[in-house]
Order: sequence, then structure tokens, then C-alpha cells
Amino acid sequence: MFEVERREGVVVVTMNRAPANAISEEFLAGFNRVLDGIEREGLPRALHIRSALRFFSAGADLKEIGGRFGAEDGVRDMLRHVAAFHHLYDRIERLPLVTIAEINGPALGGGLELALSCDLRIAAQEARIGLPEAGIGLIPGAGGTQRLTRLCGPGVAARIILAAEAVDGATAERLGIVQWAVPGGELPARARALADQVAGLAGPALAACKACIRASTDRAPDGYAMEHDAMRRLMTTEEARKRVSAFLESRRK
Repeated sequence: MFEVERREGVVVVTMNRAPANAISEEFLAGFNRVLDGIEREGLPRALHIRSALRFFSAGADLKEIGGRFGAEDGVRDMLRHVAAFHHLYDRIERLPLVTIAEINGPALGGGLELALSCDLRIAAQEARIGLPEAGIGLIPGAGGTQRLTRLCGPGVAARIILAAEAVDGATAERLGIVQWAVPGGELPARARALADQVAGLAGPALAACKACIRASTDRAPDGYAMEHDAMRRLMTTEEARKRVSAFLESRRK
């Protein structure tokens, strides 16, 4: 599910859960184990997250989510699952090194939220990037409402979240969602060069710079708590149940 490569100053984590890097409980646990190993072996200056598949990540595993609707303890189980997303993404965000997401293809829902937890994002111009949760009666509940708004402002966040608009990588660069967008054929080399550029800088200085940048926008996590509460309420609505079921049924056809 994950391939880990170390080179001078860089650890590359390549996600490989076919067909679309859907983020399941197993995926979250596996990613945390990867981070445990990186921390044990010594932190690099750059962590480069990429995909071996044509998707960066299609987001949460909707089969797992669908199974929670109607289950006796489904809401509580869903909230526990959302908390696991938050734990991983908060952990990535707070690493004292530079994190880079190489977005080669669709990064949707929880997949985009994973990329938003990174410091730097470089995307293929052709990639699709969005937060479609409102279309199935839910919310980008793994930090999407907070990180995207802090990154790009409420106007861009409203466009992506409230209109459920998926944009290409070039548009994402113009909106500030990613810092670079390049032709897909150039992406692997450009992302590698970016990671190597970061790895050539001073590690303690990078960690200090990152902490100071974060301090400029850090607030009490009330917005994240609101996401959690909204997910709890939405899980109990008939509309969300119907929309999730309809979406899963459409995927089976």
C-alpha cells in the first residue's frame, strides 16, 4: 500500500492502494506506521508524498462510509473514523520538516484534504482537484473547510466547497490551492527537483520557518470541532443516507 524510499535529505512515500488510493481505516493505520518508521530512522528535511496510480487519491473509502449508514452504532463509528483522518492530517501538518504533495491526478475529498495538510503542493495541469462532499449530503470533515479557507480565503473555499466544483491543476494554481502546476509529463521530475531543492536547505532553519509560518495563522481549533459536530448531525439525516446510497449504486453500474 505504501512504498518508502530514502535519499539524501528526502523520504518519498508512494501511495499504492488500487484502484484510486481510497482512504480506508487500513490506509490511515498504514500511513501512521510509515510516519512512525520515518521518525524512528531520523527525520529528513523533506517528505515527498506521491501516488503510483493515475489518482492521487479519490478520498474516503465510500464503501466503508456507506456501511456505517443504518448501522446501530454507525454515527459513533463514523465520528471515530473522521477523528482518525484528523489525527493523521494534523500529524503531517505538524511534522518539523517540509512536506510536499505531488498531485498527478484526481485529488478529491479526503485526498485533497491530505494534500492540504502538506506545506507545498505541485500538481499536473490536468489533475482534478475538489471537495465534492456536499453532493452526497456530507461535509469535507477532515479539515477541508478549515485548511482550504485559511490557505485561499473564504471566496475560493466557497467556490470549491459550496459549488462542489472540481478544478484542474492549472486553475488550482491560479486560485492558490497549489503552488505550482506543470504539464503531467514533467511532474515527476519537477516534484523530485523541488524535494531535492528543499533537502539542500538547513533543516533546523526549515523547521523554525515552518513553525513561524504556522503561528501566523494558527487559531483555536473551533472550526475543526464544528466539522466534527456537522458530520455527526449529517450522518443522521435521511437525505445523506439516500445520497450516499445512490452514489454507491451508481459506482456499481
